[in-house]
Amino acid sequence: MNDDQLLRYSRHILLDEIGIEGQQRALAASALVIGAGGLGSPAALYLASAGIGRIVLVDDDVVDLTNLQRQILHTSERIGQPKAESGRASLLAINPGIEVVALRERAGDARLAELVGQASVVLDCSDNFATRHAVNRACVAQRVPLVSGAVIRFDGQISVFDPRRDDSPCYSCLFPQDQRFEDAACSSMGVFAPLVGVIGAMQAAEALKLVMQVGQSLAGRLLLLDGRGMEWTSIGVARNAGCPVCGGEAAQEASPFTAI
Repeated sequence: MNDDQLLRYSRHILLDEIGIEGQQRALAASALVIGAGGLGSPAALYLASAGIGRIVLVDDDVVDLTNLQRQILHTSERIGQPKAESGRASLLAINPGIEVVALRERAGDARLAELVGQASVVLDCSDNFATRHAVNRACVAQRVPLVSGAVIRFDGQISVFDPRRDDSPCYSCLFPQDQRFEDAACSSMGVFAPLVGVIGAMQAAEALKLVMQVGQSLAGRLLLLDGRGMEWTSIGVARNAGCPVCGGEAAQEASPFTAI
């Protein structure tokens, strides 16, 4: 690291668990962020400020006035601009010393396999089950850790799915891809603005812990947040031996849900 980087990241370097080695791991890492909306905004901003060396931001939408209540990557002046490009501008404004790649596209399976294969960690900040399952399949195939978050109304959830670990479930163990789940859109259901900040920031924290090799991740645990009472619930999630995505000899025979 040069002098500017040593100063910029000095508060991380002061932490014994991170130090220079951990910060260098972050600078050498690449994060793939799927979605530059409510969750992707705080997640990407914290990744950029914390010094993830390369951030790939994927979103096919444009900035709309209704987004600005919660999507803090964007500004009123950027209404009508692609979210990926708007997000790139915000990330480089907070940290010009990193690389930010803006992709205005809806990545299919083949494209996701390519993008995930280049990433150190993936953050799923999307808003629909089809995308979440596609991202999960790519992460399992490429053995890249996935940090998944979701928020609707006053409810949030976050977990980590780490296919590098034989005991870690995948997203499909929790929400089987052959079962039909109804997508709940913010446009029809509403969303409490600060809640996406809470969950998105936690996604960044989990991603940074993974690449810096610090602490224990949320792999095997699902955190649920009731924003009305600010109450957290932790649910254990075991690997499903019969999962069509990650099932195999190493999968556990237990039920997907275990109390902790």
